Amino acid sequence: MNNAFFSDLLASISERGRTLLRRAGSSNGKQDTSDLVELCEALLSGRGEASGTAMAREVLDRYHHLDDASRLSFFETLVRNYGPDRQRIAQAIETWRAQSTDEDASDLHFASEPRRQELIRRLNRAPSGTSELVSMRADLLDLTNGHKDLAALDRDMVHLLGSWFNRGFLVLRRIDWSTPANILEKIIRYEAVHEIRDWNDLRRRIDPVDRRCYAFFHPALVDEPLIFVEVALTESIPGAIAPLLAEDRKPVPIERARTAVFYSISNTQRGLGGISFGSFLIKQVVEELRRELPKLENFVTLSPVPGFMQWLKQASDVPLSEEDRALLDHLDRPDWFRNAELAAQLRSVLEPLAAYYFLKARTPKGRLIDSVARFHLGNGARLERIDWLGDLSPKGLRESAGLMVNYLYRLEDIEKNHEAYANQGEIAASSAVKKLLKNEGRRLLDMRLS
Repeated sequence: MNNAFFSDLLASISERGRTLLRRAGSSNGKQDTSDLVELCEALLSGRGEASGTAMAREVLDRYHHLDDASRLSFFETLVRNYGPDRQRIAQAIETWRAQSTDEDASDLHFASEPRRQELIRRLNRAPSGTSELVSMRADLLDLTNGHKDLAALDRDMVHLLGSWFNRGFLVLRRIDWSTPANILEKIIRYEAVHEIRDWNDLRRRIDPVDRRCYAFFHPALVDEPLIFVEVALTESIPGAIAPLLAEDRKPVPIERARTAVFYSISNTQRGLGGISFGSFLIKQVVEELRRELPKLENFVTLSPVPGFMQWLKQASDVPLSEEDRALLDHLDRPDWFRNAELAAQLRSVLEPLAAYYFLKARTPKGRLIDSVARFHLGNGARLERIDWLGDLSPKGLRESAGLMVNYLYRLEDIEKNHEAYANQGEIAASSAVKKLLKNEGRRLLDMRLS
């Protein structure tokens, strides 16, 4: 109710300012970049609340009607002409060198801030401004490829959006069958891991007694989930996704549930890419579930391995013999897993390679290759188990040869694991996964000796 009142008040102020703009002849109806930049200058130089809010709304409206080429031109103008005031910085540096007081340090800090950051703040004052700036950043990401000069603008947007969307502003809400339909529609649309086919499929994921779904919301995007997680309550740690999503499955009686399985985590706002909510979400959901169901013992993921096959095919350092490569050619057959003998041969090669992929393979910058692994290990989880034939969907077979993986969130170890990973790059892994890596080491030695 308070949000609605504030939004109505802001819209009223904006409309009053629009009336002033129309009287002054400030809006000529053109939708080109030069007029938009002129209006941005007026917004930065203005002081009136009504006119400023109206101008911010006008800038966003005009931006909305630009085509991609004009948007690129607008972004390039923000990079080129809305950076920090160099003369002001030079003066602040000289003052700092002469006196070095806290006040001078503060002056230097503010002098170095690009003008575009203040412009973005003022745009945020418009009704629905936050939402539209998130969309604008998504446009920027789409146009950044091949235009490295836009990186400075992107850093500024991430800096401000990261402040506005920090954990203190986020609200955790459970999604169930009583959630408004417009939000449920977005859960269907935004699901990024295991497609939700229709309303019945959605109901099977959020309505039964052994299912949960939670999402983070922000006061400025009331009906827009920012990120959501789907949870299955099971008796033990699962090794495959199909039984969890089966239409004819029998719900687990809640008193017998001992494991909470995070089987799908989906970010919904492309414009908030690079601003992490997932670690907060998982940890808060764990706390919610512990309060509701104190008998739960295990908190694990059932995660895809989306980059495994691409790494296997492209990485020059993948340790494979000619015989292994010939065997892996069978993965191009859609039904290879139905041949028990072939599947067993492939398992003997793929599981040790998967252990190598998770524990040893790195990007040129020294990071773990797998983004899902980076996320969970960075949160303090342990690589618990590699699940053979965990996902037999066409997507799962194509991207990971059917492999899935469990990351275990053991609450007493989370901080220790996080610190070891962040500071020393150490990966917490179970003895079973480490044993697979040893098997891969022995196989490599045999290859060298043969």
